[in-house]
Amino acid sequence: MKPIVRNALSTLAVLCLAAPAAAQQPASMSFFVTSAPIGKGADLGGLEGADRHCQQLAQAAGAGGKTWRAYLSTQGANAVNARDRIGKGPWTNVKGVVIAKDVSELHGENNLNKETALTEKGERVKVRGDTPNMHDILTGSTPEGTAFPADKDMTCGNWTKSGAGSAMLGHVDRAGLDDTVASKSWNSSHPSRGTEGGCSQADLASTGGNGLLYCFAVN
Repeated sequence: MKPIVRNALSTLAVLCLAAPAAAQQPASMSFFVTSAPIGKGADLGGLEGADRHCQQLAQAAGAGGKTWRAYLSTQGANAVNARDRIGKGPWTNVKGVVIAKDVSELHGENNLNKETALTEKGERVKVRGDTPNMHDILTGSTPEGTAFPADKDMTCGNWTKSGAGSAMLGHVDRAGLDDTVASKSWNSSHPSRGTEGGCSQADLASTGGNGLLYCFAVN
């Protein structure tokens, strides 16, 4: 084989091997779904523990140079709205696909669905039709991304309980048991429930979840 041909083929082989890596852009990623839960149901250690989980997963994926926040609301006297703690956008997944350009679009006509709401590893979350189904994502939020009134627990005690209580969940695949708006909601579909109180890891799994979170880069 002539040297020039051999060199050309070698260059082509290198480019082909590099192509899959180029498709993943963790450094520029600003949104992901956690690839793994903390493991204590909805007891996340409060907002601080949830944010730390997002930061650690982002760090492991090569995107730790940003400040990451979990998309979660809290209730009560010092209630926090999820929409107010995730920055201004735009947000892109690990493949560079834009999820939403700003907070308004995120809570309106966004591009979040089972194909775009990828984990920090670039993997698709298991959803309805997969085994096991893990499409329920912890949010504790209304469709507008705001906190619920304090009269009914929708955050498992502001993310400190793994027993009695309840947490509002969203469907990452925008699909449920029917064709209602709630079933198609990414952030406010239905509250958790189960035989162990509603906030345990087993409770979250029983209705199609795994204690996963949405994580957003604020800068």
